[in-house]
Amino acid sequence: MGMNKNLLRVSIILSLICLGWFINDGFSKGVKNKSMNKEMITLIPIGSINKGLLTTLASSLGEVFRLPVSIDPSVKLPSDAFSPKRQQYHATTILNRVRGKTSHCKGRRLGIVDVDLYVPELNFVFGEADLLGTTALISLSRLRQEFYGLPRDEELFLKRVLKEAVHELGHTFGLRHCQSKKCVMYFSNSLRDTDVKQATFCPLCQKKLP
Repeated sequence: MGMNKNLLRVSIILSLICLGWFINDGFSKGVKNKSMNKEMITLIPIGSINKGLLTTLASSLGEVFRLPVSIDPSVKLPSDAFSPKRQQYHATTILNRVRGKTSHCKGRRLGIVDVDLYVPELNFVFGEADLLGTTALISLSRLRQEFYGLPRDEELFLKRVLKEAVHELGHTFGLRHCQSKKCVMYFSNSLRDTDVKQATFCPLCQKKLP
């Protein structure tokens, strides 16, 4: 009888040890899978884009969204997006090309071009995005002081790039245009609007982020 009790105790102990291993292993796998599926942002340079700018933007976007940001190799600027009549590139055509060529990327994707963009309804756009999608696009062209015949201002340029990048990526998280002129989601009808707003979300828009 005493022997049976000892065997029973050993059996219970071994069962508890195995259960512990199972729980720990399952927990580890859960953490690993959660980490692997974590949201991220990928920058896709289209054409020739300054590497230093990409690195700076990636770091700043990581701080704003608190997500990892990677930089993909450059892809070719689609020639069929160019309108000889307007001397601009059709934003939607480039956006669709980015979406198709980077479908393997996880999370959000931000295409970056250094050409003037337009959509048929407007004279120009600073960028475009898929509302509730995962792909966005910004142009650096009109964010430079030199575009308007003014002296170069690198610090101001980088601030504008960040604001437009955050704005377009915000759309991919389901955010629409905000009425607050200080919020990054405010619609920039002109470069002055971009300069007035901040690179962060207002409290109301921040609450809407996942």
